[in-house]
Amino acid sequence: MRRLRLGFLLALIAWPFLLLGKDTVSTASPRLFVLEVSGPIGPATSDFIHRGLTQAREQGAAAVILQLDTPGGLDTAMRKIIQDILASPVPVVTYVAPSGARAASAGTYILLASHVAAMAPATNIGAATPVRIGGVPDPGGGRQPSRPDGADKNDKQDKKDAKPAKPGMDEKALNDAIAYIRGLAQMRGRNAAWAEKAVREAASLPAEEAVRQNVADFVAHDLQDLARQLHGRRVTLAGRELTLSTKGAELVTLTPDWRSKFLSVITDPNIAYILMLLGIYGIFFELWNPGFVLPGVVGGICLLLALYAFQVLPINYAGLALILLGVAFMVAEVFVPSFGALGIGGVIAFVVGSVILLDTDVPGYSVALPLIIAVSATSAAFFLGVVWFAVKARRRRIVSGAEELMGAAGEALDAFAEKPGSGYVGRVRVHSEEWQARARQPIKQGEAVAVVNRDGLTLEVEPKR
Repeated sequence: MRRLRLGFLLALIAWPFLLLGKDTVSTASPRLFVLEVSGPIGPATSDFIHRGLTQAREQGAAAVILQLDTPGGLDTAMRKIIQDILASPVPVVTYVAPSGARAASAGTYILLASHVAAMAPATNIGAATPVRIGGVPDPGGGRQPSRPDGADKNDKQDKKDAKPAKPGMDEKALNDAIAYIRGLAQMRGRNAAWAEKAVREAASLPAEEAVRQNVADFVAHDLQDLARQLHGRRVTLAGRELTLSTKGAELVTLTPDWRSKFLSVITDPNIAYILMLLGIYGIFFELWNPGFVLPGVVGGICLLLALYAFQVLPINYAGLALILLGVAFMVAEVFVPSFGALGIGGVIAFVVGSVILLDTDVPGYSVALPLIIAVSATSAAFFLGVVWFAVKARRRRIVSGAEELMGAAGEALDAFAEKPGSGYVGRVRVHSEEWQARARQPIKQGEAVAVVNRDGLTLEVEPKR
């Protein structure tokens, strides 16, 4: 009975709090998480969106808005973003904004993959033809060269008997992109024919025309207008239909954290290029001056950061090998008398490797040519300067060591005495130092002598003329 009374008392005390909690949940306004994506799509962008979608799921957001303005980006990063959108338990709304923004190339795929596609006035979408990533242009994928007059008639029978030509790499990439974008458009019930045209012909549409052709869902002037038009819209999420409730929604803007900002910095092709060179030169100077420590520590850290960046960037390993070979040649020029051949070859290999290092034509993902020229000129000037100082040092008069004693003037400290089998021996003062000496002829005390050779700790001298 005592336990029953205690439980009844606790229930009476907790009842108002339960009612308060119920009212708070039911009256709480929905939240829309806004992820601002501006600039080329890359590894940092995909990481930011992945973390944003995860945070939105954990905090029970009604939807996630990707405010997009991009000229395109890397295919690998774009596909990771689309995979996250397709697997997201929270509806994703891609909103091309602000006015004047665009969702070009990779942005077109992301917009078509989203649960809701919206655009601000004076924005555009399209130009989704894949650019080259890796390799060289395939001759099989381009236009056939012109033929002499009458050659087509002569080759008609050959064409009938010939087997169909295999598609080139460019054609394979194009067909893959078409199939991918058509699949995304069909899944969201959008205009798959235009989507194919955006890839095959690089077609583009302004916002109002995109809505008319069922490429985008509607035009929204700002985020508040977007939230108002989203209310009551039905979307398909994980195989089930869901009605969005965004009336009076709270807009929560998620900004990149330090991790995303740091990833964005080191995956910039120019920064990764500089980190790689700092790493190479740092380790080189540490090996040249063992025990200095600082160049080795800084070089090791920079090289590891550069390797991480290159892991997520489409680099050309031939370009990387040429850069390493160029540095090796320039270093070898310091030690090997090649009369500049190694140095010049190293500079050429370094420049060519730097130009082809990033194997992509995607805007924003290439090493700036002025940076390549500046770094190449600095590296060449440094190593050529080292060679010039080395040559200049060889021409200087020797000031130390055994070689410097040859021809040095001295004075006999005593008269040389004849010693059988050794000529005449005595002591001399050379450079304020006393030495045992021998000569082939008698030398008087105080007579000036000149050193002609050295045998251990004994100098061979002769009277100075």
